[in-house]
Amino acid sequence: MTPAALKSYSHKDLAQMAKQGGVRGWHSMRKDQLVKALLSTSKPKASAVSSKKTAVPARRSTPAVSSKPVPRPVVRKTTNGRVQRHINQIKAKLERSKNVASDNGKPGNQLKERIVVMVRDPYWLHAFWEVKRQSVERVQAAMSQDWHTARPYLRLLEVSDGGSTSGSERVIRDIEVHGGVSNWYVHVDSSPSSYRLELGYIGSSGRFYPLVRSNVVSTPEPGTSDAIDENWTDVAENFDKIYAMSGGYSSDNNSLELQELFEERLRRPMGSPMVTRYGSGMGTMFLGNQDFKFEVDAEMIIYGVTSPDSHVSLRGEPVRLRPDGTFTVRMALPNQRQVIPVVASAANGGEQRTIVIAVERNTKVMEPVLREAND
Repeated sequence: MTPAALKSYSHKDLAQMAKQGGVRGWHSMRKDQLVKALLSTSKPKASAVSSKKTAVPARRSTPAVSSKPVPRPVVRKTTNGRVQRHINQIKAKLERSKNVASDNGKPGNQLKERIVVMVRDPYWLHAFWEVKRQSVERVQAAMSQDWHTARPYLRLLEVSDGGSTSGSERVIRDIEVHGGVSNWYVHVDSSPSSYRLELGYIGSSGRFYPLVRSNVVSTPEPGTSDAIDENWTDVAENFDKIYAMSGGYSSDNNSLELQELFEERLRRPMGSPMVTRYGSGMGTMFLGNQDFKFEVDAEMIIYGVTSPDSHVSLRGEPVRLRPDGTFTVRMALPNQRQVIPVVASAANGGEQRTIVIAVERNTKVMEPVLREAND
């Protein structure tokens, strides 16, 4: 501010300005003294402001920054070796879990690519398979991108009319399996019935890519295969019955694969009972031996179910019930007609029911046939 401008202010205003400006002794100064004091304090500020104003253009006169993007330094991510090995192990485990190829120590040209199904009892099937690695690679190529999500499955089909056409087969369900195994147990709900199994892959698209197709098997009537169920672990003692129930004596071409499987496991030939027991040299033997014995007898099994707390009797004799109310009675079947009453009484005695079974056995012994050595 100029001296003239400051003199235009009143003494009171100048004193207030001096007070705000930090002038010492302002309250005892006269007007002209306040003017001088205010001028002396305003000079350094003015010079500072002027220096700032002159410094601004100096900063603005610096060259403009280029609009081109400044390249950033490349930072390469380094993966820990242990983490990478862990990832590789997971990938390898996933591949093994869906690889159903059968090596088993055999060269690929010695594998008999097949899937064979056998009947365990009315509600369980047992499947065994051998698959070449080339077949798995063929399906992998056919599935293309779907192979990443592919999983191995057993497809259960119900067969009617002998399975002569594809229209006679109905898909029941798909059972997921995993690599590293060559057999699987499959549960079926409906018996008696005929079934077939296929082994293949299903990806995210839901389409089934088959590898091998099995033989047709027929499950028995429920309650008629208790002996087979009890002795399933010892196939060698019941192979004839299991082989027949699994379609071994059918005209299906796949029955040859079933025969080969049994011969491999039992380590002996199979075929008709005469050839299996005596071999091709049976014709040179004389079978008319006086010590040759042959007897046949029969037994009868009566089974049923009732309330677990009921009382059951057969021909007046009490029958022991299982915890679920089922019972089984094994009895002789003589060569005659029998009438067998089975009686069940409620626990409170308020009701009684009777079922009568009539059975007749008629056994006939035929004349023996003797074969000479030249027959």
